[in-house]
Amino acid sequence: MTTQADFDQVRDRRCSDSIKWRKYDEDVLPMWVADMDFLSPEPVIHALRERIEHGFFGYPDCISDDPKQPSALKEAIGERLDRLYHWQVQPEEIVFIPGVVTGFNLACHALVSAQEAVMIQTPVYPPILGAAQETGVQGQETELTPNPDGSYAVDWEAFERSLTPQSKLFVLCNPHNPVGKVFRKDELLRMAQICLRHGVTICSDEIHCDLVFSGHTHIPIAALDPEISKNTVTLMAPSKTYNLAGLQCSFAVIQNAELRQQIMHARGGLVPP
Repeated sequence: MTTQADFDQVRDRRCSDSIKWRKYDEDVLPMWVADMDFLSPEPVIHALRERIEHGFFGYPDCISDDPKQPSALKEAIGERLDRLYHWQVQPEEIVFIPGVVTGFNLACHALVSAQEAVMIQTPVYPPILGAAQETGVQGQETELTPNPDGSYAVDWEAFERSLTPQSKLFVLCNPHNPVGKVFRKDELLRMAQICLRHGVTICSDEIHCDLVFSGHTHIPIAALDPEISKNTVTLMAPSKTYNLAGLQCSFAVIQNAELRQQIMHARGGLVPP
């Protein structure tokens, strides 16, 4: 099914349960990136309508972790990652989670103890900023440096200096929210190599991967090299691209089996299998 999106029709959402249209006074226009005022894609609406008309909402078997019986959804994700990034991901390397925020908090729970630390780059999306506190671990910060033209750069000496023997996880945001930076291949390689050198695992929030301006290319950090892939948890979701945030659907790509098992164990009893 192919459709042309209609970006011209104005739709009133004030009478719906939209948090952004309830948050402010009526004379304020909330310009949220994460919740657009365009309809979600017609194929998604069509699929949801068919599911509703089916009339049953029991436990689904569409997200099997059995590598011998991969779900069509996992196969579709793998095909997309290969087509867009030339990144080969096997179905068993994909783990479904309710959201990217859940994902990096799970990574903190799974991979960092109370005496250890998570490093982030500031300024950054508030849930990333608060992840260490929320999960009861130590927090470390390194600042992105603003340039005169409004872009941001990594201060490499400060980045490496921020890592200590307590550092166990680096939460990368790429493309970066809120500064809008799409990290280049050389920058990603340098960050990954520093993390490998210090024994720091990377959790990469790549939820804005499809929203890049012409002239920029998103590169999943895990797709750079097998060694980097083994040291990385990659988080993605369709919510920002296709205006589906309310569906609470996301996934992690974890190609290191040991790392994947740690994340799976951390979600036990908290996040549905």
